[in-house]
Amino acid sequence: MASRPKHKRPTADRFAGMHKIEGGRFLMGCDTFYADETPVRPVKVDGFWIDETPVSNRDFAAFVAATGHVTLAEIAPDPADYPGMDPALAQPGSLVFSPPAVAVSLNDPLQWWAFRLGADWRHPEGASSSIDGREDHPVVHVAFADAKAYAVWAGKSLPTEAEWEYAARGGLDGADYAWGDELAPGGVRLAKYWDGAFPHDNRAPEGLKTTAPVRSYPANGYGLFDMIGNVWEWTADWYAATAAPAAKSPCCAPLNPRGPRQDASYDPAAPGHRIGRRVLKGGSHLCADSYCRRYRPGARHPQPIDSATTHIGFRCVIRAA
Repeated sequence: MASRPKHKRPTADRFAGMHKIEGGRFLMGCDTFYADETPVRPVKVDGFWIDETPVSNRDFAAFVAATGHVTLAEIAPDPADYPGMDPALAQPGSLVFSPPAVAVSLNDPLQWWAFRLGADWRHPEGASSSIDGREDHPVVHVAFADAKAYAVWAGKSLPTEAEWEYAARGGLDGADYAWGDELAPGGVRLAKYWDGAFPHDNRAPEGLKTTAPVRSYPANGYGLFDMIGNVWEWTADWYAATAAPAAKSPCCAPLNPRGPRQDASYDPAAPGHRIGRRVLKGGSHLCADSYCRRYRPGARHPQPIDSATTHIGFRCVIRAA
């Protein structure tokens, strides 16, 4: 289990680097991409403050220095918790994107994902890598408990799925993307997503093959950066494959909706693996037009809470009193 924060960040710092989002009504979800985003439905949220950017390596390092927190990726897993686990893998590590040299079938993610010993937030690609020079990149290899521990220390919370999506839309209700209905208007890329043929042809510049520094792309209509692309972001809600049903009347928008219970989030394809899954939002640098078109506000993805990867980060909120 990850360590608990030893003390909280000074309260006066809580709102630094955050934007106030006024509460309101919006259309949540999307009917044109993936089934678990449907149906589009009216939702209301109360006002809240949200971090302008994902939590960076610099931010997370300050948290670890203040609390001594040890992330899940830095703790060896117990084979008793994972029947059939190779004992050789019962060491600290995390999932790292490992691109193949040639084109492969897009039906098998194991072609480009590998559990790498020694990979953690300080060593994104493995034990021999570091975050030197990447202090302003989003922190990665953080499991849900790590993100929650940071939020508690900072006097904040993780956003609900509805809060996150409302903020990501930037006031542009009903559009496919955070900037409109065209992915790259005028050929301009407005977020950090895959450039090239996924997963073998990465055309991003050297040093930017994975994440990019926060604020590298334009802010959305609420002044928020990287709500789309760069890294997936944890939310507080448990995942359900079927989104909430549409309201019976347009006037009946639920206020501050939440996801299902934990037991409803278990993966039906792995009945013996009863690990809860939370909702990730926003897509990442691995989303491509040919694979995982989830670089959109309405997109969502289930992630087991006991796992961390090289493309998952988070940001925090403070709810209005």
